[in-house]
Amino acid sequence: MRTLTVPSTTPATTAPVSPGRQALDTALFQLDQAADRLDLDDSLRAMLATPRRSLTVSVPVRREDGRMDVVQGFRVQHNITRGPAKGGIRFHPRTDVHEVTALAMGMTWKCALAGIPYGGAQGGVSVDPASLSTLELERVTRRYVNEVLPIVGPERDVPAPEVGADRRTMAWIVDTYSVNAGYPVPGVMTGGSTSGGAPERAEATARGVRFATLRAICGSPEGRTVAIQGFGKVGAPAARHLADAGALVVAVSDSTGAVVNRSGLDVDRLRAWSKETGGVRGYREADPLSHDDLLELDVDVLVPAALEGAITEQNAPRIRAGLIVEGASCPTTPGADRVLADAGITVVPDILANAGGVIVSYLEWLQEAQARSWSAREVDARLRGLVENAFDTVAAVSAECGITLRQAAHVIGVGRVAEAHRSRGL
Repeated sequence: MRTLTVPSTTPATTAPVSPGRQALDTALFQLDQAADRLDLDDSLRAMLATPRRSLTVSVPVRREDGRMDVVQGFRVQHNITRGPAKGGIRFHPRTDVHEVTALAMGMTWKCALAGIPYGGAQGGVSVDPASLSTLELERVTRRYVNEVLPIVGPERDVPAPEVGADRRTMAWIVDTYSVNAGYPVPGVMTGGSTSGGAPERAEATARGVRFATLRAICGSPEGRTVAIQGFGKVGAPAARHLADAGALVVAVSDSTGAVVNRSGLDVDRLRAWSKETGGVRGYREADPLSHDDLLELDVDVLVPAALEGAITEQNAPRIRAGLIVEGASCPTTPGADRVLADAGITVVPDILANAGGVIVSYLEWLQEAQARSWSAREVDARLRGLVENAFDTVAAVSAECGITLRQAAHVIGVGRVAEAHRSRGL
């Protein structure tokens, strides 16, 4: 197998590999596997491995006590052959250019797999939003937008909220971009439109996780036990949607801790507790649990919905769930994938399982462009149809070729982008 690499700024002999660099290595490994199966030539491999544009900016932020800090921001457009770039913006202290590049690459394959006319992008600011006041966060957001302004726009690159961002953050982005343009440009982003956006956009990724899970179960979800790592923007609504479908959510975790109740958690009450106290730790109707123990619970379905690299070659042998549905991006390392496959554990990969967010973003983008709106029921039906169609296509390729669902998903996604390159004569 030929190995695709990109230059690293981290000396391997003097410093540990960053989580972002690990995520990028994983993304390149997955691309390489797909390229081997598709028999892509070296020039096309190199093109698909290299971001179209990669921008690093300095973002000064004036603190309310008068101090001035400078943080780094990034925007990477991996591929725009199939349409405008599309991808989230995250605010997290661990964010670096490697992580952002990996996520942009995954978004390229995700859009192609879902059959929507976007390319992949990702942005981020290396800062902890919890350490900022509302005014400071607004300053960071607006300054970041001004720095990346030359490469974003409705026909070029359409951001959406991700880790550490929300509808309020996106509204600041819309306003900043519109002020620079001199007229309202609501279509510059999705997930925070001043006109309301697509119905259910805030929970679109979680709904996609639900549809992918139910498709993978191939039967009634009634009584199936579920553990969810990451009771946040994706994990919390995913827990509710799976519980509404009849599954038994028995354990969840967040940055404060983990809790378990074998009889089933009352998801709505747990969400209320988390909102009131700042996390799930101390929830009185469940027992405390370690983060590691949650991943290793004997449950039917495990949903990693936190950050990258949660399931590794070290803890994968202890995982007992029969089905893993990846709500987060890049939560499983290649070494862990091999262990899970050997153990007969089915993994629904991130570029399929968490595609709901970008699918509904596309529907929202269409509504903004056409000055129209669909009902929540219409949006949900379109989302379900696209997720289920993508799942069935991936499952068919997996069965036909004798490969995992992740390998099949990448073969389809990478293959569609490669074909777009060929058709354009690139």
